[in-house]
Amino acid sequence: MPQPFIHLRARSACSLLQSAIQVKNLAKLAAKRGMPALGLTDANNMFGALEFSEAAAELGVQPIVGLTLDVRGDHGLAGTLALIAQNNAGYSNLMQLSSAAYLESESHDEPHVPLARVLAHAEGLIALTGGGDGALAPLIAEGKGDVAVETLKQLTAAFGSRLYVELQRHAEVIEAETEGPLLQMAYDLGLPIVATNDIRFEKRSDHGAHDALMCIAASSYLGEEDRPRVTHQHYFRSADEMRELFADLPEAIENTAVIARRTAFKVEKRKPILPRFDTKRGRDEAAEL
Repeated sequence: MPQPFIHLRARSACSLLQSAIQVKNLAKLAAKRGMPALGLTDANNMFGALEFSEAAAELGVQPIVGLTLDVRGDHGLAGTLALIAQNNAGYSNLMQLSSAAYLESESHDEPHVPLARVLAHAEGLIALTGGGDGALAPLIAEGKGDVAVETLKQLTAAFGSRLYVELQRHAEVIEAETEGPLLQMAYDLGLPIVATNDIRFEKRSDHGAHDALMCIAASSYLGEEDRPRVTHQHYFRSADEMRELFADLPEAIENTAVIARRTAFKVEKRKPILPRFDTKRGRDEAAEL
């Protein structure tokens, strides 16, 4: 029987101009592919968390709720971490971190949080180190391997066994250049590895349309060389495709199911929390007028 594989890193249209897949369609894709669970990790926000949880549960798919958080720190640390809620405490921490990313960043800056803030809100969360744009790979590519190791040690101290060194293979140069060092760091520190695919579009053939979407986001043109782009590999791969892609690292595939089993959280509907008004005082003031 083949190893189960769970996608942990899907982005929906709530990742503004980074994905065009509607939240409900992500759940449908997982159900269609026979995947028992699916992780939603939109960029810095959780706008689709409730809709995703409801849609996935209705289709018999376990919703895994998280986000892709932009993090900054000392010595040039600037990348992303994927954080996944295990329980209510973790979901509460995700909300606090997402809010801080927008409310505490300068108006001229992109949403982000300091690494120290993440370390202080690690309870109830599983952390993945990110792929080519993660917290570690850019440091390694810049020759700052010592900073990457120190960052990984800080994350280990905060998350313990809930930290996974993340590997992605989207045919991007930085992924190929840094995979070896990342594996070595994981083995040296006794950390588990996990394979993910940063899903931005449904089919490989959707890459052209998604590329145009990224041009809109960056106010650039398709013919420009120096602009944000992703490869055609950021599509919703099947479990068989992921197993083949990481055939040399079967534990990285196995750990996707381990992470799914470690999460037991679903966003639940609740009544709106409305502000309280002193109706008696309001009537008295109106009478005086």
